Amino acid sequence: MAKNPRQKQKLLFLQKILLEKTDENNGLTVNEIIAELEQYGITAERKSIYDDLDTLRVFGLDICSEKTKTVKYYIGARDFQTSELKLLVDAIQSSKFITEKKSIELIRKLEKLTSSKEAQLLQRHVYVTNRVKTNNETIYYNVDRLHDAINNDRIIEFFYNQWVLDTGNVEKIKLKRKRNGEKYIVSPWGLCWDDENYYLIAFDEKSKEIRHYRVDKMESITVTDTERNGKAEFKKFDIANYTKSTFSMFAGTETEVKLSVDNSLVGVIADRFGNKVFVTKDDDNSNRFIVNVKVNISHQFFGWLFALGDKVKILSPESVKEKYKNHIDNVLSCYKEVE
Repeated sequence: MAKNPRQKQKLLFLQKILLEKTDENNGLTVNEIIAELEQYGITAERKSIYDDLDTLRVFGLDICSEKTKTVKYYIGARDFQTSELKLLVDAIQSSKFITEKKSIELIRKLEKLTSSKEAQLLQRHVYVTNRVKTNNETIYYNVDRLHDAINNDRIIEFFYNQWVLDTGNVEKIKLKRKRNGEKYIVSPWGLCWDDENYYLIAFDEKSKEIRHYRVDKMESITVTDTERNGKAEFKKFDIANYTKSTFSMFAGTETEVKLSVDNSLVGVIADRFGNKVFVTKDDDNSNRFIVNVKVNISHQFFGWLFALGDKVKILSPESVKEKYKNHIDNVLSCYKEVE
């Protein structure tokens, strides 16, 4: 009798069955494993299953057994725990730079890293539709291209877009190339994820300054053969501190600001600037503390201050105090009735 050609695949299908059908709460008996193999056209005897399970254990698969009325076999440790996969699912859902279509694709792939039963738990966390998502499907290729440029120490060129009102239809918002369509030429040095968006941190060849760019707004990225510039600037540059001092990645002039803060907001300061920020007592008010922080002075920084109300006060420098007061006056002027 000719041997079933699929028998050579038995070990592979056994591994597939265990990974897909079992976990700590769902095991399979030997008889159930044999029945699962038969669905793939593979016959097996009990003794051969025991031998195959041992072989897979030696290979590195964490096959555990539990004895109740009978013995059930299941996969124990995996590369990712279900709790870790849930974290990844949440990150994908909240990421604006990942399109709705790609979000669903990635979550489906994550589901394959656990059992089918555990994958159902991940599905309960899927709320992608109607979230704010980019429509730019090329961002994944953009990120790869940027990593290649950074790893190979090369300058890049690209078009950079911004949202504008369509002059032909004021009810429509569209993307338009900045600088009248002139290409940006920059030396890429790092990528960061801030406020649910992906940003490139780079040395701009035109301004000779460190700038950041939303990756989903970059178009037609080309990696050149020219070696990067800005090595001296980035040698003393800390990307983590840069993102911490830049509110929602809106650029501004970096300035050290002294703030008087209500004691109840210590958590707000720690969340924004880290728990290692230097804090001193306010000698004039025991209910407040003094903190010096480096921030990029922008409307977004002023908006953050305004949301905290009278519990935060700018002490210095005077120039920043004046800018903040002028900002508030400009906002109030929008609500003054015309006599």
